[in-house]
Amino acid sequence: MNWKEHLSSDPAVMFGKMVIKDTRIPVELILEKLAIGHTSDDLLQAYPKITMADIQACLWFAAENTKHEKTLAVA
Repeated sequence: MNWKEHLSSDPAVMFGKMVIKDTRIPVELILEKLAIGHTSDDLLQAYPKITMADIQACLWFAAENTKHEKTLAVA
């Protein structure tokens, strides 16, 4: 999936945060909601302007942006 087809960043929208195209819904909000247990169906109902492909694009964006990230080991 090409997440760039679904997500965008514009300094005039949400201070340049990555958002779902044609919305003001930040990618980080979608990721946080999924992380705390909301389902895709929950998100689709809460945000009727987004699609399943938009949610998947958020996940792909996160995956691609952490692929080469180095972190310290957590004990």
